[in-house]
Amino acid sequence: MPVAIETVKEQVGLVLAAWGMKPDHVAACVAVMGYADLHGIDSHGCSMLTVYDAWRRQNMLTMDATVRVVKETPSSALLDGGGGLGYYPSVMAMEMAIAKARLCGIAAVGVRNSAHFGAAGYYTRMAALAGVIGFSCTSGSMPRTLPTFGAEPKFSTDPLSFAAPGGKNPPFLLDMATTTVAHGRIRNRANEGAALPPGWATDRQGIPTADATIGVDGYQLPLGGTPDGASHKGYGLAVMVNILASCMTGASLVTSEGHTRRTPGSMDIGHFFFAIDAALFREPGAFEADLDAFTDSLRATRPVDPARPVMVAGDPERITAERRLVSGIPVGAGLAAKIRTIAEAARVPFLLQGALGNH
Repeated sequence: MPVAIETVKEQVGLVLAAWGMKPDHVAACVAVMGYADLHGIDSHGCSMLTVYDAWRRQNMLTMDATVRVVKETPSSALLDGGGGLGYYPSVMAMEMAIAKARLCGIAAVGVRNSAHFGAAGYYTRMAALAGVIGFSCTSGSMPRTLPTFGAEPKFSTDPLSFAAPGGKNPPFLLDMATTTVAHGRIRNRANEGAALPPGWATDRQGIPTADATIGVDGYQLPLGGTPDGASHKGYGLAVMVNILASCMTGASLVTSEGHTRRTPGSMDIGHFFFAIDAALFREPGAFEADLDAFTDSLRATRPVDPARPVMVAGDPERITAERRLVSGIPVGAGLAAKIRTIAEAARVPFLLQGALGNH
């Protein structure tokens, strides 16, 4: 049975608070993880509790982290995440970027000494709803993706997001991994014992696999999948993300020895954000009007299949959110069983009983 979004968010909040996270950090985590579950980004919602539980047990996270500003100018800032999860410092970073962009026209904020920050689109959506263009990206927790022609992994899934505000239309919101899929989608398939589609993952020898349990511990492929499929494009985008999120911020490089483990209590992952006010170039409302006209034209494209209309980035997620607000979040029974174990260990109530089925 699906679970109401507020119940899912309450469950996440109870666990994180029991782990010692500060209330304002819990609120940020609940907001971003709830956004992911509501919008169909199931790889980045409550399912991440299983990953965070493992990381904290391995002393890779500081649950009561303190975020501080390392350096700041009128149009930039660098934050230290204190070794905690990346949600709170990333919300703080985008809020700073938005405020600085309103004053200077353009602003960039980096975060280092952080960990997983969830759905990249949450932060660019913040910018678009505030009336400015937003960009976000993050380095990853471990090398799991093969560079084009490579036989050993050198980068992670390295997601990026770009969003722009419309006028009468909702924002354009692109949120994508630079791999074929986010690793969490492979993990979710493994949780439920489901097979992987072709091109999602390989085993440790680089042989394609449909077995999700093998794929979770195997390797992923850059966007494009194969050299003939233009995997160099996904590979190049991943390198760009690491340049911005790691080289610019001073965070650990994914290729560095001991990455995510060189400092106890920290994964030392980096994030990067920027915001641009279109008023730098256009009269008030002109940019938004042009974007509306552009996206209206795209949606009006004659489709190959009338049952599958042309959409623009952000549309599928908004449609999913509208449906899930009514129907609830489809938490798999396998995942629910794992969260029950986590809740029991944390000595907090388990609220997802309805998702267990016969488990």
